[in-house]
Amino acid sequence: MDQPIIFAIDDDPQVLRAITRDLKNQYRQDYRILSTTSVQEALDSLLELKNKGEVVAMFVSDQRMPEMEGIDFLCKALSFFPNAKRVLLTAYADTEAAIKAINDVKLD
Repeated sequence: MDQPIIFAIDDDPQVLRAITRDLKNQYRQDYRILSTTSVQEALDSLLELKNKGEVVAMFVSDQRMPEMEGIDFLCKALSFFPNAKRVLLTAYADTEAAIKAINDVKLD
């Protein structure tokens, strides 16, 4: 069986490269690391992964993205993989977003 997946999304390519690099350095022995800058590409990939019987163990999502907020992405992503852990990243002191994330997607 394939390794479970850690799936990262951030619209900033530099930030995403850094996140992906750090995740691979720490977790590549036990997880496959997939990443994208596009919400639509992410959702398409998640459908494909689900149809293949793959397992996503964790989502790492930026909060502020132009296509969709991270909380909304996590809600959609969890419809494919409801048991996945969730991490929301933000560079802003957005208390309301943090509270919404904790309540809406039971942020880990």
